[in-house]
Amino acid sequence: MMGDAAVLDDARLTRYARHILLDELGIEGQERLLAARALIVGAGGLGSPAALYLAAAGVGRITLVDDDVVELSNLQRQILHDMTGLGRPKAESGRDALLALNPDVQVRALVERLDDARLRELALDADVVLDCSDNFATRHAINRACVAARTPLVSGAAIKFSGQISVYDLRDADAPCYHCLFPEADDAEELRCATTGVLGPLVGMVGSVQAAEAIKMITGMGEPLVGRLLSVDALRMQWHTIRFRRDPDCPVCARRGPAAAASPGG
Repeated sequence: MMGDAAVLDDARLTRYARHILLDELGIEGQERLLAARALIVGAGGLGSPAALYLAAAGVGRITLVDDDVVELSNLQRQILHDMTGLGRPKAESGRDALLALNPDVQVRALVERLDDARLRELALDADVVLDCSDNFATRHAINRACVAARTPLVSGAAIKFSGQISVYDLRDADAPCYHCLFPEADDAEELRCATTGVLGPLVGMVGSVQAAEAIKMITGMGEPLVGRLLSVDALRMQWHTIRFRRDPDCPVCARRGPAAAASPGG
């Protein structure tokens, strides 16, 4: 039974009317959004559009995590923040922006760097996790937590003119995890926006797709990007999709027993 937080009163029927008009989403889908819990790790370039669209969509409870502060160089792309937020923790600045956009949602701001135990705790308390971080170590930590909690993960990345998005849903025994596609390695070369640059609208494109995939996961509509990596080259404005399978020997998500014997995708 839906709680009061998911009841569609007149004001909500008006606010979310354009979603409710979609046959694939409708009233039931909007109620699911209102009752949903989303964890967003990173309130920067990717987290900004992702969080704004989830708040606008009426996702009932959003947890926004970031231990960084707003700097002037962020404002070229991190649209969750403005000049008044300079020097403030991004999570708190982001919370205020989301509540200003839609006071109908609950937003929890966590100004902390999450260890594995804390990540797993938060993943267990979420219906979907959005990885909007900017480094491999954090991405792998989030993946481990989501695999352990069996919470769907929507992961995005963007650098220079290139972006990519995929969904990892370990509720499906044959679905791959992030480690299956990007094995963890100590010598992996990592490009950072601070040293290589990034096109501002690119992170908006990737973060918006992350929000769309999260909404699909919450409502159960459409076909999520599970087992598919969607990439974009913004310089040439070309999109490509690459299919990939679960690594049966993956040290993070490999199953034991009958599930381990099944071949990826079949």
